Amino acid sequence: MRATGIVRRIDDLGRVVIPKEIRKTLRIREGDPLEIFTAKDGEVILKKYSPIGELNEFSQEYTETLGETLGYGIVVTDLDSIIAVSKLPKKDYKEKSISDELEQLIENREVKYAKDNKILPLHKDDPMEYAKQIIMPIVSSSGDCIGSIVLVSKESDGISETEEKILKIAANFLGKQVQ
Repeated sequence: MRATGIVRRIDDLGRVVIPKEIRKTLRIREGDPLEIFTAKDGEVILKKYSPIGELNEFSQEYTETLGETLGYGIVVTDLDSIIAVSKLPKKDYKEKSISDELEQLIENREVKYAKDNKILPLHKDDPMEYAKQIIMPIVSSSGDCIGSIVLVSKESDGISETEEKILKIAANFLGKQVQ
């Protein structure tokens, strides 16, 4: 942990304000859920809650199975970062913050089919070494958009309708895993 030099007081209702600079840096918006942890030495730790991040290990195994079956790169994100990667270099993707473009697409619940020059970067330094991608938002059973699942291909030939349907099934399945 690093100190920010910012000190805040707790008000009479037990609230504390998280400074705007910190909220902006950590991409915390009004209404975002935060987890509260305590440490033995009296620290109170706030962490941005990611429902799909709770399924980290499960998401990784599911992504690997999907990638092996379809033969394409598969990426699963929450609203902030990439949490699972298959058939792509993990060091180039895993745990990287998602790009602003991808964040906006998820917020708008848009499905994106892209090829060649319309490829969307998945994170800021995305090498984008692929010719096609499908981005499908993941919506929880409560109706909240919680992330995305992305299929990428280096091949320029078309991604079939069957593969698109499989990705949609995967997004629906992951959404139903979140309580």
